[in-house]
Amino acid sequence: MNGQVLERGAAQADGAAAGYRAGRTLTYATEFARQWRRKRTQLALGFMVVLPIILLLAFELGGSDDDGRSGRGQFSQLSDAAISGGLNFAMFALFVSASFLLVVVVALFHGDTVASEASWGSLRYLLAVPVPRARLLGIKLAVALSYSALAILTLLGTALLLGTLRYGWHPLQSGIAAEIPPGEGMLRLLATAGFLGINMLVVAGLAFLLSVLTDAPLGAVGGAVLLYIVSSILDQITALGELRNFLPTHFAQAYLGLLTTPMQFDDIIKGTISAVCYFAAFCALAFYRFSRKDVVS
Repeated sequence: MNGQVLERGAAQADGAAAGYRAGRTLTYATEFARQWRRKRTQLALGFMVVLPIILLLAFELGGSDDDGRSGRGQFSQLSDAAISGGLNFAMFALFVSASFLLVVVVALFHGDTVASEASWGSLRYLLAVPVPRARLLGIKLAVALSYSALAILTLLGTALLLGTLRYGWHPLQSGIAAEIPPGEGMLRLLATAGFLGINMLVVAGLAFLLSVLTDAPLGAVGGAVLLYIVSSILDQITALGELRNFLPTHFAQAYLGLLTTPMQFDDIIKGTISAVCYFAAFCALAFYRFSRKDVVS
């Protein structure tokens, strides 16, 4: 009897308590549900639904404006084509969201994930469960990436549905190429959304790193957005020459190559490699810093 009690209470060979399994702590499903219940998650995803509605109302109430359209470049061409079908409306919604809205949403999901736990004082209790530090960061990163992808898909799906119901199912028109049949246009639309998601990895990695470095969620989110904007501004300075190729935002609009005939993949490939490299570097720094951080909050 005593032997059985001692056996049940004995530690494992690695020093952990009997029955403890690190892989069972803070599962992906648990963290996903925790984040789903947060107001900022619901509001961010909700706005992905509201934005296409706002755009649709703007087109319906704004009427036509033929004055001053020349010189507005690619934005003017996509804007003019937005009411030509559901595919065009969805493409326009992605276009107007890519430079700021998606940046803020992705930064929110990643910059808030660790810093918020520290600001609430719950981070140390998670580690005391104990949840291994690498597992905690890995799960939180996976959930943040999942919600970022869900936000892009929600925006795309809502815009495509509303645009198709209002403007019909017609070929994709980009203004820089011939009309693209609906089937192929749908594939190009999905490819565009996919590249935008990959490009947002730069924001995700940066916000995640800042979330580990600070206990202020707004500081992590705002810092990532600010640095992304600064990179975008620097990319406009042609005097930097080849140095612009190393800026994380240099290939942000490479998805326009998917709208040409034939498609142009050079910048898309370069942009993908750049985004993945930046993301890997930022995440590696985040894991390194967190593994050595003295968590007191």
